[in-house]
Amino acid sequence: MSPVWIAVGLVAAQRLAELVVAQRNTGRLVAAGAVEHGRGHYPLIVLLHATWLASLPLAVPGDRWPDTALLGLFLGLQAIRLWIIATLGRRWTTRVLVLPGEVPVRRGPYRYCRHPNYAVVAAEVPLLPLAFGAVAHAAVFGLANLALLAWRIRVEDAAWGAAAGPDGASPPGTGRSLNVSAGSRPDR
Repeated sequence: MSPVWIAVGLVAAQRLAELVVAQRNTGRLVAAGAVEHGRGHYPLIVLLHATWLASLPLAVPGDRWPDTALLGLFLGLQAIRLWIIATLGRRWTTRVLVLPGEVPVRRGPYRYCRHPNYAVVAAEVPLLPLAFGAVAHAAVFGLANLALLAWRIRVEDAAWGAAAGPDGASPPGTGRSLNVSAGSRPDR
């Protein structure tokens, strides 16, 4: 089996495991009263990421071995991804959900970046193809991903702002708000 197929298989297994966790967390959050925002863009994100990964072997010639430095950077991003998921815990999901009555996370990677998961995704989508020398694949999917992430961040920020109220204050009676998603800053 070629190195690119091994990489695709490992990344696909990781993503599928993440989706299982995200679905379980989404169910719990919705049961607790969370409301989803931006449903329209979610299928596009799923389609983009599935196509990015499934088409990578077609863009890589033969049994090309990856650039070890770039592959190392990609693996480093996976460590940050796990840090993000661990920080959000039961509140990590792949959707944009708003659950009134919680406070934003200010720990873990959220101390350094407002949307750390989106920063990781923005880097990893072009980085994996680049590790295998698939420059055009990296450019096409990297730019398409950036466009979707810009849309998603606007949706998420609008949902956060709506939960905070027109003057930026927290919802009446709660003193706090929470936007729960893969790129948000929820806390317990």
